[in-house]
Amino acid sequence: MTVIEGSTALVTGGRRGLGRAFTAELLARGAKKVYATARTPDTDEDPRVEVLALDVTDDASVAALAHRADDVDIVFNNAGVLHAAPLLGADLALVRDTFETNVLGPLRIAQAFAPVLAARGGGALVDIHSLLSWGAGAGAYGASKAALWSLTNSLRLELAAQHTQVLGVHLGFADTGMVAALPVDKIAPADVARAVLDGLERGEHEVLVDDASRALKAALSGPVENLSVLARR
Repeated sequence: MTVIEGSTALVTGGRRGLGRAFTAELLARGAKKVYATARTPDTDEDPRVEVLALDVTDDASVAALAHRADDVDIVFNNAGVLHAAPLLGADLALVRDTFETNVLGPLRIAQAFAPVLAARGGGALVDIHSLLSWGAGAGAYGASKAALWSLTNSLRLELAAQHTQVLGVHLGFADTGMVAALPVDKIAPADVARAVLDGLERGEHEVLVDDASRALKAALSGPVENLSVLARR
């Protein structure tokens, strides 16, 4: 079980969308400090928020962040990209960027901050997945989230010895700029943040934020054709 009150947290991609909501909810629950990262950092009026530069695809950038934020108790792997395209027609450069950002980026963060969390007594690592982790039809983005889900499950085992809680989060479409153009039902980022932090405080290993995520995970035990994301819209 992770205690948020009095903690120091890191939220990658913490200046917009879900990241901004996580930052706000952490502070509302008593976190004493939140490091919020962005590729191009700005400033925040709240003195409890420190904005730091980060490119999760760059080893040196991640190492510099871990050196600066060496007092972190909770790490949110939230930064990600969405390049929408069918796999057969996708630009492979965009596919590589998707995996560099959505898969290797969180792994870089996990590797860099595992010693930090261990020194703080274990802490927590939160990885933001998607219902698309289990759904066919989402191209490179869905494939990257499926890879991240697998990575998270293995990290949970590897980090157990140092008492780090590893929480995987699955949700449908949140109402953020990343999916602003998609004509689908969307979840308020604040609602996502509350559900995730509730799970974190309860000591859970996985949070399924919405009914769509719960339904798609349940479908994993059935025929693979039932996993089509497009069929569920």
